[in-house]
Amino acid sequence: MRTIGSFIKEARVRKKYSLEKLENITKIKKDFIVGLEKQDWVTLPDFPVLTGFVKNIAKALGLNEGSTIAILKRDYPPKSLSINPKPDVSDKFIWSPRLTFLVGVGVVLVAVISYLLISYIQFLSPPSLEVFEPRAEQVVTESNLKVTGKTTTDAVVTVNNQPFIVSDEGVFEGEIEVFEGTEEIIVKATSRSGKVTTESRKIKVEFK
Repeated sequence: MRTIGSFIKEARVRKKYSLEKLENITKIKKDFIVGLEKQDWVTLPDFPVLTGFVKNIAKALGLNEGSTIAILKRDYPPKSLSINPKPDVSDKFIWSPRLTFLVGVGVVLVAVISYLLISYIQFLSPPSLEVFEPRAEQVVTESNLKVTGKTTTDAVVTVNNQPFIVSDEGVFEGEIEVFEGTEEIIVKATSRSGKVTTESRKIKVEFK
């Protein structure tokens, strides 16, 4: 008794069709055709899909579709046999709670590492420093000179070696005493790592 596999293979051989040629004619993958000829049901799709394949193959080989399908129905295994319903299909990507957790942990780690890296770079960098007052070449007519500016929030500021208080926003403001002969105001900002940024202003002291 001829099986569906031998029935199709014999017809293909009579037609002198290679597996590749039959694949090109029917647009059915060669692996499926081989599986059908060997009746390797595990590699084949379920019955409704397989029926369509067999009809196309029968038509390409000049076989009677009704007879070919009848043989397929006779040989097709019972449903209790484990058959792959979707052969040759790669696993689909599924977003799972575990993956959500791992992604969340990854994002947190990247954020923490980035924060630490930025903090470390800032720690090693010289502090920023802007001096608003006095202006360059400013004429000073009083002994008390106002000095204002802005720096990095954790920097220590001195003006002509006199310490100034720095606010939470990095702003400093205060007065220093100048004398006749004072020609320059030197503002220094020192970071926690010991890096120093210096700004100087030339002034002209002209007491009345």
